Parts: sequence; C-alpha cells; structure tokens
Amino acid sequence: MFQGLIFAVVSAACFGSMAILVKLGYAAGMSGPVMMQFRFSFGTLLLFFYLLAKDRTLLRISLRDLAKCAFLGMVAYWTQTTCFVAALETIPASTTALVLYGHPMVVTLLSGLFLKMPVNRTMLLSLGLVMTGCCLVFYDAFLRAVDPTGLAYALGAMATFSVYLILMQVLLKNIRPLKATFYIMLGAAVSFTLSGDVTAWMRLDGGQQTAIALALGLIPGVMAVAFLYTAIEKIGSAYACIFSSVEPIITLSAAAAFLGEQVVWLQMGGAGLIIFGIVVPNLRRRRPQLA
Repeated sequence: MFQGLIFAVVSAACFGSMAILVKLGYAAGMSGPVMMQFRFSFGTLLLFFYLLAKDRTLLRISLRDLAKCAFLGMVAYWTQTTCFVAALETIPASTTALVLYGHPMVVTLLSGLFLKMPVNRTMLLSLGLVMTGCCLVFYDAFLRAVDPTGLAYALGAMATFSVYLILMQVLLKNIRPLKATFYIMLGAAVSFTLSGDVTAWMRLDGGQQTAIALALGLIPGVMAVAFLYTAIEKIGSAYACIFSSVEPIITLSAAAAFLGEQVVWLQMGGAGLIIFGIVVPNLRRRRPQLA
C-alpha cells in the first residue's frame, strides 16, 4: 500500500508541474502552442521507447481504435490543453489549476445525464464540497481582479476536460490504458505541430528553452503516466485517485515556491474542499462490505 501511495503522489506531482513549467516557458519567450508541440512530441517519443521496453504488444492497434484515439488526441485533448495553456498566459498558475479541478462536479453531472449514472447522497455531498471549493477559488479570483479572458479559458479547460473524460469512458472501453495514452498523445502531438510552428524545432536555443521542452515531455508527460499506471497496478484505481488528489496542493505550493505567487487562505480553503470532495466518494466505494 505504502509503495502505491508514493507512486500516486509522485504522479500527481508530475502532473502538477505542468502549470509551473508552462509559466517558465512563457518567461523564456516560448508560445503556448509551441510548448505543447514540444511536450507531446517529446512525450510520445519517450513513451514509445518505454512501451518498446515494457510490452511491445501495446504498440499494436486496430484502425478503429486508432481513429478513436486520434479523435480524442487531435480534437478533445488539443482543445482542453489549448484552453489550459492560454489561461496560464494571463492568470496565476494556482488559480488555473484550482479552476480545472472543478471537473469532478461537471463529470458527475454529465455522467448522470448521458451515462445514466446514479447520483446518491454521497455523490451529492461530494458535489457540494467541490462546488463550495470552486466558489472560494472564483471569489478569490474576483478579489484579485484576475484577467477575465484568462479565467474564461480556465473554465473552458475545465469544461472540455470533463467532456474528454466522458468520451474516454465511452470510446476506450476495450483499449488498454497505456496503449490509449500513447496514441492519444501522438494525436495531440500532430495537432499541436500543425497549430504550432514546425520551424520552432530549429530555433531551440539549446539552453533554457530546450530544458523546458524536454521537461514538459518527460515530467507531466511520460513520468506522470508511468507512475500513475504503476500506482493503479499496486493499489487499484480508487486508491490511486484518492492519493492523486493532492495535485492541486502540489501546484499551489510549487507556484508559491518557484513563481513567487501569493497563495491566500481562500485558495487553500478551496483546494481543501475540492480535494475532500474528490476523496469522499472513493472512500465510500472502498469501504469494506459487512457479511
């Protein structure tokens, strides 16, 4: 259990690093689409070698499944990531990350509407906690007078990520997770290369920009995915979800430490409620049944 916990927390830290790395990329003179072009291209290449060493059968895919993954990567994931990166250009990393973490509420509502998922009292409690946490985050954003366009992009990222998760549940039922991840990342790499700048590869300065590009592919790309699936193998998806919910706390801490962003009690309170709202239904699901 302890080893799985460590893997899940490390995965969350890797995912949470993306907002920080994107902010550093902007400061280094890189554009959002170009950063994502590098992130998904390097990430796909690194994941290819990882799968080649781990299990080559994961690289085989039918044309039908390839089409599903291509749609998710080139359209759904591209849209969500574009909104997220655009938000980071004008509003704090901490605010962007916390707005994105309102997605469990939207996913639950969409699942109830379109997938006929039953919504019980535990789920309603969870939704209430997440919604209250989001209200604190939005109130803090209002007090700080953050850029409304950036906040709109963050909301767009949350909405499209929610739809992306629903589509994954519907389209990827019979595809192994790491295989799906590889081909979705490949689709996103193609989309961001087309929407970015192919010539950007020739303009990498060999210093800070190259380091950020590699870090984006390695840390929130391959390492985040590899540690997450290792955690799932060790402790199961429910516990991995619980332990991974520390991601917004990690992002807040990193934003304060590396970007000098001021983290206030409204953000911390909002983050705490959002995390608790994510943990509650999972704890309920893992409660042992009495004979």
